[in-house]
Amino acid sequence: MKPTSPHEVTIIGGGLAGTEAAWQLAERGHTVDLYEMRPQRQTGAHVTDRLAELVCSNSFGSKLPDRASGLLKTECQRMRCLLLDIADETALPAGGALAVDREAFAQRVTDAIAEHPNITLVREEMPHIPQTPTIVASGPLTSNALAAEIAALSGQEYLYFYDAISPIVTLDSIDMSIAFRASRYERGDEDEGDYINCPMNKDEYEAFVAALLAAETITLKDFEREDPHFFEGCLPIEQIAARGHDSLAFGPMRPIGLRDPRTGRRPWAVVQLRRDNLVGTLYNLVGFQTNLKWGDQKRILQMIPGLGNGEFVRYGMMHRNTFINSPSLLKPTMQWRERDDLFFAGQITGVEGYMGNVATGLLAGINMARHLDGQPPITLPPTTMLGALAHYVTHAEAKHFQPMKANFGILPPLEPHVRDKRQRYAAYVERALSDLDGVLAGVKASI
Repeated sequence: MKPTSPHEVTIIGGGLAGTEAAWQLAERGHTVDLYEMRPQRQTGAHVTDRLAELVCSNSFGSKLPDRASGLLKTECQRMRCLLLDIADETALPAGGALAVDREAFAQRVTDAIAEHPNITLVREEMPHIPQTPTIVASGPLTSNALAAEIAALSGQEYLYFYDAISPIVTLDSIDMSIAFRASRYERGDEDEGDYINCPMNKDEYEAFVAALLAAETITLKDFEREDPHFFEGCLPIEQIAARGHDSLAFGPMRPIGLRDPRTGRRPWAVVQLRRDNLVGTLYNLVGFQTNLKWGDQKRILQMIPGLGNGEFVRYGMMHRNTFINSPSLLKPTMQWRERDDLFFAGQITGVEGYMGNVATGLLAGINMARHLDGQPPITLPPTTMLGALAHYVTHAEAKHFQPMKANFGILPPLEPHVRDKRQRYAAYVERALSDLDGVLAGVKASI
């Protein structure tokens, strides 16, 4: 590694994006001060002082090569992504998904960052944006002081939305005479218990929906009630149920690809549980984010067949998430439009999903290193999944900007159009990886 002066870059936030950015810079010989305010100041959603703590699901999404999330993982692997390597090392059985033991994952990330000689981990809040090279990766739970600083810098009100956390139940309290182990369409090793499924018949489903609609939710604060935005990709189940009687059955409780061994038929609806820790003692309710009061949560969740005696070690809750109006403020390199040595990365930019956060941190770290080395930043082609995400959040309509996660719908259409969906996805992947390899080959040639 080349010698450098100390503390070249300040990174604000020790989450997925901030730790990946710090690693990318440090591995390129640049020194980093990584600021993480926990445990000095907690967020209300985190429960430990570890870096890269996962507060919602423990899944990084599909790892199948012909899925959007799988493509993003492949791209990040080719760009030498630390956090993806650690996710693979701490992975749990989850069929076609990459799920991790959240405690082991966060601990390994913390150790890797703390032990790197080019990274200084500062356990303090950074309430302002320095005038020196900086990456802001403060995440969806940005402190009030820093959020005000960002708002002042942008000259406009920052945006916000609400996210929700799913409940977690103990394995021992699940009635396996009712629930059954299976992955959709028999993907994965069912004997290892990738997923546990709680089937519902029509009467059970209707009673569950009625109870949801009648339940009390946690009251938002006055300033929050004035404009409660919900991100469409992570709606609480009570909000989904309010949109229509069958909304849950066609959403997180869809039964497709599953067959109840007791009846030999597909259930009317199903609640799917995903393994949450390495030893397999905890399972989270997939897609069951909720803002119900905890008393109502226990009563209603125990209406789910198989969870009548469910022991919930964590109930769902809502928290306020902050993000900037990236189409007005950022370049697709993740740079601030009016300041080349200021980058933003992670969920605060409007990317959604763990892999989106990691990937934008990776891109910001690489581009900050190139900026410091006097090289032009990389703008990934929008035919790649990471390039498409960066392009979307910086080119969407600013007035109605909403967070976006990896999906094939944000990629440019194929020419000529491929009608078969599986063949179309395969063509997207082939094009993306070919274009990415071309960019990476050019970067290597320029160094």
